[in-house]
Amino acid sequence: MKVGRAVIEQLATNGIETLFGIPGKQTLPLNEAIGNREDIDFIVARHETAVSHAAWGYAETSGRPAATVVIPGPGDMNAMNGLKNALNDCTPLIHIAVETSPEIRGGDGIHETPPDTYDNVVKENIVVDSPESTLVNLQEAIDTAMTAPKGPVRVGIPKNFLKQDRKLSQPATYSREHITDVPMEDITDGAEVLATSDEPVILAGGGVRASGASDQVLTIAETLNAPIVTTYKGKGAVPDADDRVAGALSGSASPELLDCLANADTLLAVGTDFDAVGTRAWSIDMPADIIHVTLSPDDLGTGYDPTVGIIADAADTLEALEEQLSGRDIPDASGVERAQAVRTGTEERIEPLLDDEPPLTSVRALRAIRDELPDETVVAADAGGFRVWGLNVFEAAGPRSYVNPGSWATMGTGLPSGLGAQLANPDDDVVVLTGDGGLMMCLHELHTAAAEKIPVTIVVFNNSDYAIISEEAGRSFDLPKEAYSWADAPLDFATIADGMGLETIQASRPAEISDALADALATDAPTLIEVPTDPTEPQAGTWMSQE
Repeated sequence: MKVGRAVIEQLATNGIETLFGIPGKQTLPLNEAIGNREDIDFIVARHETAVSHAAWGYAETSGRPAATVVIPGPGDMNAMNGLKNALNDCTPLIHIAVETSPEIRGGDGIHETPPDTYDNVVKENIVVDSPESTLVNLQEAIDTAMTAPKGPVRVGIPKNFLKQDRKLSQPATYSREHITDVPMEDITDGAEVLATSDEPVILAGGGVRASGASDQVLTIAETLNAPIVTTYKGKGAVPDADDRVAGALSGSASPELLDCLANADTLLAVGTDFDAVGTRAWSIDMPADIIHVTLSPDDLGTGYDPTVGIIADAADTLEALEEQLSGRDIPDASGVERAQAVRTGTEERIEPLLDDEPPLTSVRALRAIRDELPDETVVAADAGGFRVWGLNVFEAAGPRSYVNPGSWATMGTGLPSGLGAQLANPDDDVVVLTGDGGLMMCLHELHTAAAEKIPVTIVVFNNSDYAIISEEAGRSFDLPKEAYSWADAPLDFATIADGMGLETIQASRPAEISDALADALATDAPTLIEVPTDPTEPQAGTWMSQE
């Protein structure tokens, strides 16, 4: 069998149904192998950066991996942005990179880059050394990507291998189980600390989503009478509407939320690595006792020393802790009351920003969107100032219904990740939230939505400014206000989207946003809703931190 055809067969055998890419001469053997197959789709993007972001959104909202394929050199390097994003978020995807032929490697062949260029942006970088070993290497990549902690794996296949007809070695059976039990001594120690805690708090990270531990977090929160704080990557890991959820820990977290953490006596931190972004370079005060549950031993002691460190799956650990706590006399820690005090503080802080008169603040626009969307809607949020506000005021409805970039925090993810989410969830509505700056970094993918007939709804907040940057420039540096605005060269996104084949709607008031969303979700066509927002609105980081 030809190597290219065998690669596609192996992807399909593993249940990988979607391949994102941009065809090039080097990748055509793979496209030929896909042909008219019904079990795998090839989605043609318009830029390689979007290819890996789309696969990330696909996996984030489904738990299933997608694959990507790019040409050597420029294609591979463009995709690095999304690979690093997926690596930081422990999101599985299979990145097939067509490599320079071995016999000319090192001779500056067209598009050549050394394979080790990509070592630090993927969980593992596998280079196929012989045509016969292609399937063995590919299966190793798939199983590595899907072994917790999951992540993107790059498979470099030399272009001259793909057209060869060879007898291919068949892969052995790989185990995808990383940690299959819990350390009972650590579980007992952790349960003892929690059972005697007067004011515990739970910090739920992205690992809760990855392990499917949402229900277990809610159960143990009820047992401990503890409030739940999510990390920004863990947002939605438990539904924000639950009374025990206080909010999200991020650079814009309110003093009330930070006090909720600092005044607790015990922290149960599950599925988080305490990264420098969310903890403000580990300057946020945490409780004296920390039970830290993670799959990565390197996470323990990063920024905060654990009282008990537990290296195990989040769901398994929480179930074991719950069993240990069952029947014990747990102090009344007033978890709901403490969570609601934080939420009341947030509502009081944002009240001045809820005016219905245009131009709307991001806060008011986000509230109008949330009020209109059914809970089952999948939301893909780009990076940018509106997203920082969203961490505080936009309720995520569940673990696979809210996508936002983690500590990599790259802009330009919203639209491609929304396309991936829609392809992974064809029976659900998907809404992209993006700013004008973020959308300009992936504007080309509007055409992908139209060409591939992907019925995603895109809401773009247009303030004609890199406002989060302009605000900092004017506040902290000797630069003018709105230093990075383009108000003198305004963008009409509705006209741009119309020219690419999308339905378009403009909405400037909350009621118009509601009507626009209702209309967009009722259609099977990709639709862009443009919402003008206030470029002079306060940014969440400064507004929410006011004492």
